[in-house]
Amino acid sequence: MSALSLRGITKSFSGNAILKGVSLDVESGEFIALVGPSGCGKSTLLRILAGLDHADQGEIVIGGEDMSAIAAADRNIAMVFQSYALYPHLTAGQNIAVPLAMRRLSGTQRLPFVGSFVPGQRTTRAAIARDVKEMAKSLKIDHLLDRKPGQMSGGQRQRVALARAMVRQPSVFLMDEPLSNLDANLRVHARGEIVELHRRAGVPTVYVTHDQAEALSMADRVAVMIGGNLLQLASPQVIYDDPAHIEVARFVGQPRINVVPALAENGLVSFGGIRLGLQAYIAGRADVSLAIRPEFVRLANAPQDGLAAHVERIEFLGSEVILYCKLDAIGEIMIAKLTPAEASGISAGMPVTLSLSPGKAMVFAEDGNRLQASPLTVDATLERAHG
Repeated sequence: MSALSLRGITKSFSGNAILKGVSLDVESGEFIALVGPSGCGKSTLLRILAGLDHADQGEIVIGGEDMSAIAAADRNIAMVFQSYALYPHLTAGQNIAVPLAMRRLSGTQRLPFVGSFVPGQRTTRAAIARDVKEMAKSLKIDHLLDRKPGQMSGGQRQRVALARAMVRQPSVFLMDEPLSNLDANLRVHARGEIVELHRRAGVPTVYVTHDQAEALSMADRVAVMIGGNLLQLASPQVIYDDPAHIEVARFVGQPRINVVPALAENGLVSFGGIRLGLQAYIAGRADVSLAIRPEFVRLANAPQDGLAAHVERIEFLGSEVILYCKLDAIGEIMIAKLTPAEASGISAGMPVTLSLSPGKAMVFAEDGNRLQASPLTVDATLERAHG
């Protein structure tokens, strides 16, 4: 049994369908990254899971128990928000202690002055202080416990928010783009910290982000949402190397994947009057899309060995060079990722010949679903179409 299950979650606002029957299983101790473009419904799904919003249909099952009608406070779910949602008038230590105080102290015990006279209050607060200090020490923010949020950097506030969520030892840990307010260098560092904290806690985690680099580098499995639908759930490598839908292929990968219109006829794939050494397993004649990652587009040695193109733009990124080339035959842009040595001497406006690796090409049907395809030979090369 999965630690967390979402079953057929639907949600609409003013007649607009935001979630269209989303189902998702998260195993115990698993880190799931929920990724997709802005407006795809991922944050709405997280809010429904947390109990901050209600689904129109569907079930939320945690630890075998249906939580769909349970209030947010009773779900034992911890959530870190994009804004961190720290109380500005409280110190870091007091912020971390809030969920423990709400759970362990009665309403009377929490009163500022009267509470200190209620039996057991001081003992409970001492235990809370110990737990707060222990959690702060594990996150290396114990020296910040007396500071208020306004006296801390973005990275320090992020750690305080994480500590506040983790100190209550939740059944499920939710994060809604917690690194989006950090600068690029700090984000990279924070990714590793969050993954390490997750492993240490062993709690199923759902992490929402629009940043594919975060999703691919942090998660055990990646769930790609587009337009309210969960299109694919798989390991980061499968999501990148073997996307099941063209929208998944387009969203994941930097620079973006090359997608060009093509034709499948009697199983043979061609575009722009050029037949590829690629066979798609589809009957008859059909319009398809050919997709290939930029790292599998190379410069050919001779014009007859590939596709004629002209270089439109060059991006030098240090360890790699990105060429944006316009194909002469169909006018589409084809991106190639090369080493600086391979791109030496290339300049904008220069004619080039591009060679594709048929074994790395993917074919998608008109409805966007992936078609099975394979190279005609192990070392298949581009061939000029006859007739």
